[in-house]
Amino acid sequence: FEFEFDEFPWGSDYYKANGSMMPSDALDTLSTYDAIFLGAVGHPDIQDHITLNGLLLPIRRRFDQYVCERPSILYPGIESPLSGKSPFDIDMVVIRENTEGEYANVGGFQYMDFPEEVGIQTGVFTRKGCERVIRYSFELARRRNKKKHLTSITKSNAQGYGMVVWDRAFDRIAPEYPDIKTDSLLIDAAAMDFIRRPEAFDVVVGSNLFGDILTDIGAIITGSMGLASSANLDPDKRYPSMFEPVHGSAPDIMGKGIANPMAQVLTGAMMLRHLGEGSAAEEVEKAVQNLLTESEILTPDLGGTSSTDSVGTAIVNAL
Repeated sequence: FEFEFDEFPWGSDYYKANGSMMPSDALDTLSTYDAIFLGAVGHPDIQDHITLNGLLLPIRRRFDQYVCERPSILYPGIESPLSGKSPFDIDMVVIRENTEGEYANVGGFQYMDFPEEVGIQTGVFTRKGCERVIRYSFELARRRNKKKHLTSITKSNAQGYGMVVWDRAFDRIAPEYPDIKTDSLLIDAAAMDFIRRPEAFDVVVGSNLFGDILTDIGAIITGSMGLASSANLDPDKRYPSMFEPVHGSAPDIMGKGIANPMAQVLTGAMMLRHLGEGSAAEEVEKAVQNLLTESEILTPDLGGTSSTDSVGTAIVNAL
């Protein structure tokens, strides 16, 4: 098979030059593609809410990418900051609801620049939105065929409306999957358990905010943000899905040639699998794992001294 890539220079530099993160017709342009392969965005001179609301969130919403899938795996050759963890002790996937919840972009300001300034941020939890991402997570737990265990993340003790809708959806769907073990954790307890006992998790499903927090924890406990891949999926494939690494743009190391490319490469493997090229995806993942296990060609975040280009070349050679 072959790929045809079209590259668009959208992001922080585009914002500096044009006052927007992407052109007004960008979403129409992207709608014609099979997938979107995104590099990290962000710049210290531009507030984060601009980069998020000007690029990532509009793409996720327009193309109904309601699943954000983020694996968290401790690979051989990588040392976790948690003591006593062996390869694959940490092997989970966090599924994050990706189009509504706390990031629904519902709210507003009043009395700006006055002492009474108010910001109102509303979370939106629909039955449809909760059910479809929870059902996807049950199917994934079955398909992975590992622990066959799904954990729901909630905070319904304090958020007595939206999270109750979430809990009710989970309780409604769970009986349809008698082969999948289930439990439900409050977000604060889940964050602690990601540190204390990450090996207990298999598939985890949470809201937009809770999933966002937990996936960053999941990335760092496996050794480096430079290994964390991510997919924003429309599972029904009506629209293009978007594939991006978990890490940010790291402007502090720009131009030094030391950024770890593995997260972007592993994200590419997720894209291959989504496009029906599962065998190719496995080969890419094996190439990265072989490099981590058998090679000293690693970037500084993994304790090596190699450049971005040399790691990329080594992955190609491993393939």
